[in-house]
Amino acid sequence: MTDQRVSRRRGGLAMGLAVGLLLGAWSSAGAQALRPSAQMQRPVPVAAPATGTVDYIVVLVNSEPVTNFDVRQRLLRVEQQLTSQGQSLPPRGELLPQVLEQLVVERALLQQASELGMRVDEATLLQAEQAIAAQNQLDVEAFRRRVVSEGMDLNRLRNELRNQVLLQRLREREVEARVRVSEADIDNFIRERKSTNLEALEVNLGHVLILVPEGANPARVIELQARAQGVADRLHAGADFAEQARVYSEAPEAASGGQMGLRSVGRLPELFVAATRSLPTGGIAGPLRSAAGFHVLKVIERRQAAAPGLSVTQSRARHILLRPGAQLSQADALARLTQYRQQIASGQANFEALARQYSQDGSAREGGDLGWVGPGQFVPEFEQAMNALRPGEMSQPLVSRFGVHLIRLDERRQAVLSDREQRELARDMVREQKSEDALKAWSEDVRGRAFVEQREAPQL
Repeated sequence: MTDQRVSRRRGGLAMGLAVGLLLGAWSSAGAQALRPSAQMQRPVPVAAPATGTVDYIVVLVNSEPVTNFDVRQRLLRVEQQLTSQGQSLPPRGELLPQVLEQLVVERALLQQASELGMRVDEATLLQAEQAIAAQNQLDVEAFRRRVVSEGMDLNRLRNELRNQVLLQRLREREVEARVRVSEADIDNFIRERKSTNLEALEVNLGHVLILVPEGANPARVIELQARAQGVADRLHAGADFAEQARVYSEAPEAASGGQMGLRSVGRLPELFVAATRSLPTGGIAGPLRSAAGFHVLKVIERRQAAAPGLSVTQSRARHILLRPGAQLSQADALARLTQYRQQIASGQANFEALARQYSQDGSAREGGDLGWVGPGQFVPEFEQAMNALRPGEMSQPLVSRFGVHLIRLDERRQAVLSDREQRELARDMVREQKSEDALKAWSEDVRGRAFVEQREAPQL
């Protein structure tokens, strides 16, 4: 097993820069609005670090404040997450109570973690930052500069990231470690799956997003629409979709060629589903307007998914891994792999030979061969780049938390799982469902035991 085979569930946090922190993980304790206290008190002013204006306490959770600034920041992140996915935004009057409740539950859980003596050290926090930076094809320093350039407070972001790592550890300790899956549970799960028709349409869409800033004037909107129309026109004329996405798209998947990956239609925005429903594979839709901006879509692949537990898409790829360090900077590693790629593409060098000679991974002696692997066996940034390739294609050099890679996809196949593999997959799925149910019950219990006092309605 090479270093790269890290399960998604056991890997580091996966957090796109455009999306921000891992939102919603702790919102299952309920989305009802907090009841105000019998006598509303005057706002208690505290310093608002990002704006320099006077802030005030919205709610106390066991005497710990949640401020109006906290609510505003979280609401903006949730809205940004929804719009980047092409989803329409609910009215703020509906979204605000859910965001406030999310913060209340989060505070109560963090307090429990503190009471249990749980801490996140600097080395762990740096690991989480490296994971986020890698998914954005950046090193840590470049990631921090980008955070600052986009107007975010770096210390505040790191503190929130520390909290998310702490919450994940708390969940593992209090919930996941106590979940048990019996052989009878697995038998029942497989029996139910076999008796139910679970076939569903899956679609892999290419996505180019041209963002429209909030409050943009009509002339600016027309200019951005023309930019999106230009992308659509070039695609109709035969332009390479991945190149158009990398150059023009502002969606999170732009760096990987704009591919959203195979998803059931139920996991796609209704706007996307309606626009592509009657298109053939290779068809282009758009520009489409949403609250986020203008979208251009391409139907890359469409298929009927097999019932879960029966088959899985496997890939066989090779890679060359260079690990930046004292003797090799990340920029030099990228440049060296770019040179290798050019040599291979021109026929001057052989991928397998270069992997044997230069790769710093355990797969080097096999010419970089990673063998047949299924979903979830690689870290997300590596798997996303590999999934965007067609057999025989090479990726551009990419950064992961392990180093810098050059990937070539050799083959892809649909594999029927053995009985043992089906039971292992069923075990994972049952455990995941039980964990979600246990998490909901546990977080509701923690929330119910917390003393919550609302001081003042948030002002946005």
